[in-house]
Amino acid sequence: MRVAVTPEEIGLVGCWQVIAVRRESFDLAKKKERDEVGYYTSSLTLAQYDDEGIGTLIRNHWSAIENGTHYRRDVTLGEDACRTRGTGAEVLASLRNLTNGIYEIERAQEGTKVDSLKSWCQQQTFSTAWSLLVGQPESALARRQSLAKERKCARVRATVRPA
Repeated sequence: MRVAVTPEEIGLVGCWQVIAVRRESFDLAKKKERDEVGYYTSSLTLAQYDDEGIGTLIRNHWSAIENGTHYRRDVTLGEDACRTRGTGAEVLASLRNLTNGIYEIERAQEGTKVDSLKSWCQQQTFSTAWSLLVGQPESALARRQSLAKERKCARVRATVRPA
């Protein structure tokens, strides 16, 4: 059910809808039905989408999160296998989110050509990651290419010694 409210009534400027989604599920282990209500806010007007359209948007949003961020954290960064508890777990989760965010920024700025977070992580050093965090103007990809070129030149000079 959708109810029209004003942003002032709920304290959310720019919000045009508050959506309550009722989910019914069945817990197979406990053999018990479960009802759950999730609340969403949206800046979409009531005329832009019908109930079915809003439902599709919500499902697609959660699907993107599950298949994107959570997959990377669980599979690529091994979050589920980590047995750290307490504050340490919170710190590690923050570092995983930071890693994922830096990778996404690099992809958006076309600073990397790798297509997976795992490959990207394997290419990083502290100095390349730090320069991304402090916002150096030169992209990390350009720095890596420059370093690789320097190493190649050094190898050539080492193999060709003057007589």
